[in-house]
Amino acid sequence: MQVAVTPDVVVLFAVLAQAVFAAGLLWLARYNRVPNRFLALLLLAIALWVLDGFFRVANIYGQNPDWYFLPIYYSFAFGPLLYFYVQSLVNHDFRLRPRHLAHFAPVLLQALLYWWLCWQPYAFRLWFWNAVHRPYTYRIEFVGTWLSLVVYLALSLRLLRHYRYWLADNFSETSQLRLYWLRGLLLSLVVVSGQWLVEVVLREFFNIYYTYDYSTWLLGGVVLLLGFGGLRQADMQAVNFGPAELGQPPTVVPSPTAPAAAPREPVAVDPVALARIRRALEEEQLYLNPTLTLAELSAHTGLAPRLISFTVNNGFGKSFNEVVNGYRVAAVQRRLAQPAQVARLTLLGIAFECGFNSKTTFNRIFKQVAGVAPSDYQPAPPPR
Repeated sequence: MQVAVTPDVVVLFAVLAQAVFAAGLLWLARYNRVPNRFLALLLLAIALWVLDGFFRVANIYGQNPDWYFLPIYYSFAFGPLLYFYVQSLVNHDFRLRPRHLAHFAPVLLQALLYWWLCWQPYAFRLWFWNAVHRPYTYRIEFVGTWLSLVVYLALSLRLLRHYRYWLADNFSETSQLRLYWLRGLLLSLVVVSGQWLVEVVLREFFNIYYTYDYSTWLLGGVVLLLGFGGLRQADMQAVNFGPAELGQPPTVVPSPTAPAAAPREPVAVDPVALARIRRALEEEQLYLNPTLTLAELSAHTGLAPRLISFTVNNGFGKSFNEVVNGYRVAAVQRRLAQPAQVARLTLLGIAFECGFNSKTTFNRIFKQVAGVAPSDYQPAPPPR
């Protein structure tokens, strides 16, 4: 067998090698074990789909017709594996339950079909391609994979949207937990789905096969992003965004620059709970803990997490993240007004002592709260 070394062959081979290597590293990773294993399986499933494209551009099918219908097609697993990766990443307690297995029924049928075909004589497979696969099962597989991916993409984006609001209400430091890379990846898969739809239309209505087959290349790019992003993702052990939280409507705190909304009826807030939270933050200075979470504040105050979340949102009019970081910025501003503090520490040193643990986060939060960058801030002169 001869394989021509062309740019297409080299690129697809590199994608396949990277996918297998990244999948192995993710499977053996010591943190984020459940989500990383979902991601490893997703990488392998996409890599096998790309392998079909590699066989075509390398003319391996042309030299070995017996290789048609190899059991390398698991495209119905793309959507479920992606969704369960997102779900397990934002919920450390997530475990695959028997009820979840129904999501993988289509890929099981897909796998059984190809494993059965690979044991059939070549003459039967050729007949099956012409009489069954091309007019029927190939269409079901191709269109069905597209539909499955679109549905699970929508579910994943919805889950991340709710998670973003929940995160602001439960964590004071979110720089490693915001999953912006994952949202970008999901949006890139939306682009892939758009291209896939173009291919569906061309194949269904114009009978054009492989003429505009770019989804394989786009999926190769997704493989690179998946491996890179998954291996760089920080430990999510502290995050438990479970079904109970997903069932709650997201708390939306209006932006200072947003247009004024219609006035709402004031919500009754327990003054005792509000006073206890203020004391924990102002007198006991829990905001100095750089990784303070709602659960830790709950354990310290003895108040239920839901009560704290409700009280903070309605008593302060802000999210938990905004309230805690507001105290940190105020502490930095007080220290900057003291010449002894400025002489003793750098600006970043003061920020770290006031509860920040990242220069990037400090600069972003300070500018949001104070309206200017930390380096441009001028403390008010002390009263005479």
